[in-house]
Amino acid sequence: METSLHADPEDLARAAADLFQQAAEEAIEHRGWFAVAFSGGSGPWEALREFARRPVDWSKVYVFQVDERAAPDGSEERNWTHLTTNFLDPADVPPVQRHPMPVLAPEEEALTAYETVLHAACGTPVVFDLVHLGVGLDGHTASLLPGDPVLDVTDRDIAWSGPYQGTRRMTLTFPALARAKRIVWIVRGADKQRVVERLQAGDPSIPAGRVPQERATLLYCPA
Repeated sequence: METSLHADPEDLARAAADLFQQAAEEAIEHRGWFAVAFSGGSGPWEALREFARRPVDWSKVYVFQVDERAAPDGSEERNWTHLTTNFLDPADVPPVQRHPMPVLAPEEEALTAYETVLHAACGTPVVFDLVHLGVGLDGHTASLLPGDPVLDVTDRDIAWSGPYQGTRRMTLTFPALARAKRIVWIVRGADKQRVVERLQAGDPSIPAGRVPQERATLLYCPA
């Protein structure tokens, strides 16, 4: 896994936006569209704002989610709320190309509906051009949580995790992440130094360590 260290959040954001833009331009040139899935957390917000200012053909960008909380529409707990505010609206990504996870639908219905959307846009099997990930202090990534049965799901690209911080979540599974053409990790905070080291080592005892590294780039800012 390629790794780069960044002294401040602004430099981290620019580096992440550079990678997003490069992946978008390459995908659009080669096949005519760009399929990207974004995680939540506050770490990528500035990167998303920077990406939205780049000269990308947004009419050919299709946006999906890596994971989402089962919270009401517009809630500050929803990753989609922040993704819309920091990226989708500023970039003016067409509404028909925005694909939030339907977390308020009945659980099985929600999985089937999002799988249908993913296959229609990304093919079968589902292959994203780029997936953005973060990592928690406990080593989770997406909503692939330590000790959760979702870690063992191999027959679906999306699944529900158990309750975490009081809320169930829908998440991409390891098979979907493993097929991504490119993965970009954005990690901030001195308190994550140890978990970053475990991620770099591919430590399988944490969920993040189980994500394939051969097409991955880690951007880390201790500040």
